Amino acid sequence: MAAGPLTPGAQHRSLADLRAKSRPVQDPERLTTHLRAVYDAVAQIEARIAAPGPIATHPGFWTAVRRAALLHDAGKIAEGFQRQVEPGGTVWGERHEVLSLAYVDLLAPAAGWSATERLLIATLVASHHRALHAASSLGGGKPALSRVYNARTRWDEAFGATPGPGGTVVQVPRYLHQQFLAWLTGFLAIDPPPAGREDPPLAHRASWALTDVLDAWRGPVKPHSGLLAVLAQGALTLADHAGSAHEALQTYMPLLPDYLDRLPYPAHMHQREAGATLGHLVLVAPTGSGKTEAGLAWAARQTTTMPGQPRVVWTLPYRASLNAIRRRFEKGLAPAPGERTADIGLLHGAVARTLLYQAVEEDCGAESPARTAPDKGDAVKARVRANAMRLFTQRVRVATPYQLLSGAIAGPSHSSVLLEQANCLFVMDELHAYEPEILGRVCAAARLWEQLGSRFAVLSATLAPQLLTLIDESVEQHVTLHKAPPGTAPLRHRLVLDEQPIGDSGSVARLRDWLGEGHSVLTVVNTVDAAQKLFAALADQARDARPGDPHAALLLHSRFKNRDRDAIERRLLRRHPERRAGDSELRGGLVVATQAVEVSLTLDFDRGAVENAPVEAVAQRAGRVNRRGLHPQGPVEFRVHRGTGFRPYEQGAVEAAWSALNALIAEGADTLGEQDIDRLLALAYDTDWGHDWLRRARDARDAFTAEFLTFTDPFHDRSEYAKALSERFDTAEVLLRDDLDEYRRLVSGRHGDPLLASGLLIPLRYGQLKIYNAEFDRHLGIFLIEGTYDPVLGLRRPPEPETIL
Repeated sequence: MAAGPLTPGAQHRSLADLRAKSRPVQDPERLTTHLRAVYDAVAQIEARIAAPGPIATHPGFWTAVRRAALLHDAGKIAEGFQRQVEPGGTVWGERHEVLSLAYVDLLAPAAGWSATERLLIATLVASHHRALHAASSLGGGKPALSRVYNARTRWDEAFGATPGPGGTVVQVPRYLHQQFLAWLTGFLAIDPPPAGREDPPLAHRASWALTDVLDAWRGPVKPHSGLLAVLAQGALTLADHAGSAHEALQTYMPLLPDYLDRLPYPAHMHQREAGATLGHLVLVAPTGSGKTEAGLAWAARQTTTMPGQPRVVWTLPYRASLNAIRRRFEKGLAPAPGERTADIGLLHGAVARTLLYQAVEEDCGAESPARTAPDKGDAVKARVRANAMRLFTQRVRVATPYQLLSGAIAGPSHSSVLLEQANCLFVMDELHAYEPEILGRVCAAARLWEQLGSRFAVLSATLAPQLLTLIDESVEQHVTLHKAPPGTAPLRHRLVLDEQPIGDSGSVARLRDWLGEGHSVLTVVNTVDAAQKLFAALADQARDARPGDPHAALLLHSRFKNRDRDAIERRLLRRHPERRAGDSELRGGLVVATQAVEVSLTLDFDRGAVENAPVEAVAQRAGRVNRRGLHPQGPVEFRVHRGTGFRPYEQGAVEAAWSALNALIAEGADTLGEQDIDRLLALAYDTDWGHDWLRRARDARDAFTAEFLTFTDPFHDRSEYAKALSERFDTAEVLLRDDLDEYRRLVSGRHGDPLLASGLLIPLRYGQLKIYNAEFDRHLGIFLIEGTYDPVLGLRRPPEPETIL
């Protein structure tokens, strides 16, 4: 066992002196306090998840996780670690979780753990920070444990007596080891293992245990065993994070079982059908007919029939739509006793920034002149809440599919995400908005969710037959299909097809006429450049028609600074709300937008002119015009322009939509009612492009399942895959070089905070970085770009360099 004299110059530490972390400096958390907190957090997670799917096949699952929680940081007893976490301490250079394995090896016989239990506990302890094995010869992230500790490791020096400039450091003095061992065995209610001078040193025990763990997971394992181990790892890492933050998982569910009865109007038939469905659901209903309420009614029904404390996760394709749906749920769901609004989780990259600016609004009003900018206190408050959200404390959350699919990467940074998808309810809103490859991966995830005891509902106003086929064939259990009955939504549009581009002089003149007549006008184009150009051509006319209205002309697209985008969204929602019965006034005003306006923004306009796009996008754009059919003039004009290109969409999708629209007109239809949209979808997908779409989605689903969802190598480093998945699904947040000084001041100034600085960042797709001459600043951790920026128009491309002849 550990032995030796006191380290020269070291204090005579007691068990109460051992720290778990370096912060807070004045009153650091004790190691034993941290271990107890993480152990207790496992019970909260077990109460939430229960024993669905593969967990039910392993009765000792939660017991093993609790034991791993008690031992996961035992190696922090080492003198090297304790010196490292002291103020101004030096880096130890060893991994505390490896030394923790010595205590697993020591306690297993005394506690009577079987070989299987010992291996699982040791695996969780070893892998809660690092991968066990590298995925390739190059690796991807931090070195895997198998590369750090191997045949060349000098174990006695690493974890026994370490020579140094000030003399030999005994990592675990015998007296301290005996104190700690007494605490652990007392906690476990077992007799201490017999001690003797000839017992193997802790360093040797750590070496043996790590060798066993590495050997067990070196080659492929059975998928069931791999998945079970990853779920256990997720439980431990989630408990570790929750215990470290001292955040209890919420038990209150703001979505009450009688949600449907609480609606302020008699429920529609499709809402009642959704609320009566048990199991997977697909609901097709027109925009403005209460799909969101139907999805909530379905989820409320499921919560009464599932074990534990199921969560509800609402997924949407765009970050802007996540913000909007979260605000809607905060107001519409039931707050916990003593709270003003429901506490809804928000899972996307800009979560803290969004909460920060919302906190300022709540404190002083939407646009109070008293305090227009957030201060450092707001940033601290927002960060605390954002960190809690990232720990998944809330029981209702909104997220993008990327956040969920990242759990398939496994590893300690993702396995908690995967665990939280067990015993869960997923509502996938506007699923049609994804490319076939993304949709295929989502369907692969749905198959895994089913395996984990979860259920899903798909909601959309536009769901092609091929998509229904893909969903149904991807899962084992029955999928119930409900469609809103004909007549659920009144006729709202007169469909007009226009061969001329929307930016043509004649088209622009028509839009100006509509504005001059007092109509509110929505124009949706497919690219940011086109939106900026069209807005510049129309904004003055809109402002002249509504003098004194500061929001008579609004532009919405993805390339705004975060703080400007938030402000535009708030103005847009206030300026163009749904028309109510008896509201006969023409509202005026112009909105030019890209596809960012299509999903979950509850807007209503008098007239619409849009560029041709995939058929679902066209229908969604129409859903923002005369949204509930309450315009005093009855059905209003909705004009679709052919356009001059297809980007950012696939050419086949755009061409199929135009062909389907013309076929619909040829059949005598000039509206966009429910049956018309169904017909459009059938026409567009019954093409070579549509058949290829289904093939690509299936291929992506099957490839994602084989590569990520079999869990045959669950503890190999997958950080390379994580980076690739992020670049495929997510966006980078970039900083204009011109804002660099302000960003630095906001980050590190006297009253600065990194969260305050995030308002200057602009989201860009990874594929667009080259256009803006992006360079990654390793010190700041962000991309720096070139370009011109205006708070009304947003980011524009940098000017082309002059050619000198």
